[in-house]
Amino acid sequence: MVKSTEELMTPAEVAAVFGVQAKTVAAWARAGRLDAVRTLGGHRRYRRSDVEQLLGPRAQQSDTTPRVPTQRQSPLR
Repeated sequence: MVKSTEELMTPAEVAAVFGVQAKTVAAWARAGRLDAVRTLGGHRRYRRSDVEQLLGPRAQQSDTTPRVPTQRQSPLR
């Protein structure tokens, strides 16, 4: 069960961090590379801590490496 205080990220947010498509993130979840939490509607969400762990050494390689966003951005309308 997910703690209500845990920050969750959408597939698009995770994809932006890694510079991949959201479908790639879903494939990582199916392969067990990244744990997914399912919403009541069946959508995948990812724990920020899991994303940061997967980012791991990559985050320390370069100052230009994308970082995990600290705030959820509102969608454009």
